[in-house]
Amino acid sequence: MTLMLKPGAVSLAEWRAIYRGAALTLDSSCAPVVAESAAAVARILGRGAPVYGINTGFGKLASVRIGDDDLTTLQRNIVLSHAAGTGAPSPAPIIRLMMALKLASFGMGASGVQPATVALLEAMLVKGLTPVVPCQGSVGASGDLAPLAHMAAAMIGVGEIETEGGRLPAGEALLAAGLAPLILGPKEGLALLNGTQFSTANALAGLFDTERLFQSALITGALSTEAAKGSDAPFDPRIHDLRGHAGQKEVGAALRGLMTGSAIRASHRENDPRVQDPYCLRCQPQVMGAALDILRQAATTLTIEANGVSDNPLIFADTDEALSGGNFHAEPVAFAADMIALAICEIGSIAERRVAMLVDPALSGLPAFLTPTPGLNSGFMIPQVTAAALVSENKQRAYPASVDSIPTSANQEDHVSMAAHGARRLLDMAANAGAVIGIELLAACQGMDFHAPLRSSTALVAAHDHLRGVVPMLSDDRHFHPDMEAANALIHSGSLIAAAGFALPGLA
Repeated sequence: MTLMLKPGAVSLAEWRAIYRGAALTLDSSCAPVVAESAAAVARILGRGAPVYGINTGFGKLASVRIGDDDLTTLQRNIVLSHAAGTGAPSPAPIIRLMMALKLASFGMGASGVQPATVALLEAMLVKGLTPVVPCQGSVGASGDLAPLAHMAAAMIGVGEIETEGGRLPAGEALLAAGLAPLILGPKEGLALLNGTQFSTANALAGLFDTERLFQSALITGALSTEAAKGSDAPFDPRIHDLRGHAGQKEVGAALRGLMTGSAIRASHRENDPRVQDPYCLRCQPQVMGAALDILRQAATTLTIEANGVSDNPLIFADTDEALSGGNFHAEPVAFAADMIALAICEIGSIAERRVAMLVDPALSGLPAFLTPTPGLNSGFMIPQVTAAALVSENKQRAYPASVDSIPTSANQEDHVSMAAHGARRLLDMAANAGAVIGIELLAACQGMDFHAPLRSSTALVAAHDHLRGVVPMLSDDRHFHPDMEAANALIHSGSLIAAAGFALPGLA
């Protein structure tokens, strides 16, 4: 199935599908507005007045007038000079999403690019040609200049492109796919470079991975509650209705639903000497619900950004105006990325506390470190240490990027968002937290095994059995790393969520 990209109206689910590899094509109804926008640039040039980025220099050099004979050279030069990124290549799915975001932005008809430019960008997406884009170099204003310049360079035949057959020089990759390198017209180099698409693509990727992480953590949190013979009373809807937060209500309902029908829960419903569970069990609705609320707020911001136009100047064909503004400033994306980072940090933090609780017999009532023969065996002693290390690493990474700024372009661009690296950290943070959730999955299922023959609910037994299909119960110490990798794969792939077969709250 091919997704039809409708500029200005692409849903979050559609952006998620593109990130995960869906084929796409641009809605053909965009063609007239794209052509009219390019025609407006020609009319504006015909008036002879200086217009930023069309017949002037860039940034601090905006006052330098460029002659008509040099306009094409000007656009090529900005691409080559700005392709100054560094670091490892960005993951191909993120660059593909970045390209789709730029394609949708151009489809709004406010960037002044030629129809041929839009067609080439679409063709590269269709044919699986992904420019090699270094991951570092953007400060999030004036747009993601360096990363987008590397994309634009590939479109003019400079740099490298990742193809299904491997990495090739850009010109060779285009030729092999039956495409010709782009010759940039007035405004086009700047239109390709200016925008928040790199930051937004990274933030959306982080958001989508965090959604899966969040849902997996609800399952492992319920499993841990069962392993510790915790209470489902804190998930009673009356508690959450009195506070009123939507996310808290939904998480409470999900946790209660996940445990419904559990014989383990029924076994200690009466005469349990414990009055209250530790916060890591009892406060799951409050912590995870708050995380859900800010993830949804970030999703709203990023959906708006993904459907907007963020280059400069913007072309208004109805009045033949080129208006200079600041839509390239990625502050909304930076704030959204910071919120996602905070949510990731807390999802992992409370999960690690549940692991620590499970390995402590004074708190869980289970054998020390979840091994039948503690002392001879260390059991889950060091996986909990690993979880603690990952959580602390995420705490260090969660410092807000948006509060930082540094002047660039000789102080012309004197306040920037830092959205790019604020968003770029999210996948690594989500991977860290995902590894913590994987450790919790192993520990919680191990704890539940000690309660046999008592069984949990249908959903949690299915989740438990899904793990046991690839990782047996730990009787005696063995090489632990393969078990962790197997559990991580169930989290990262989303198969744990599918196995539980339970409708869990998400971003929409």
